[in-house]
Amino acid sequence: MPKVTFLPENITIDYDPETMPYSEHGLKGSLLDIALNNGLHLEHACGGSCACTTCHVIVKSGDANLSEMEDEEADRVELSPGLTLHSRLGCQCVVTGDVTVEIPNWNRNYVSEGGGSINLGDAIPVKKA
Repeated sequence: MPKVTFLPENITIDYDPETMPYSEHGLKGSLLDIALNNGLHLEHACGGSCACTTCHVIVKSGDANLSEMEDEEADRVELSPGLTLHSRLGCQCVVTGDVTVEIPNWNRNYVSEGGGSINLGDAIPVKKA
């Protein structure tokens, strides 16, 4: 069974892709789908429809165990605060094997504050007057 580890909480989820129900947020078997089905909150302001970047994650290991990035995801993820070479949208990358991802600090802040107003922390530089 594949395993997905979410950092920094270091929560590992073992799941069976054949029996896991579809949460109807993001693609079936996506990181978002797996997180929601296992009680882990991963922000997804657009409902997992690849229309925002709130489910942005950084893949720490297991890139090859995720579906290839489609053009729509590539166009959207480029707008993510804290973009890295290993950035993906949790709603769009389908897991096929063991993966470790990090939920960026700005997203954790957003969730811990109840999702009311987004706190991008140091993800966007402040212009000095």
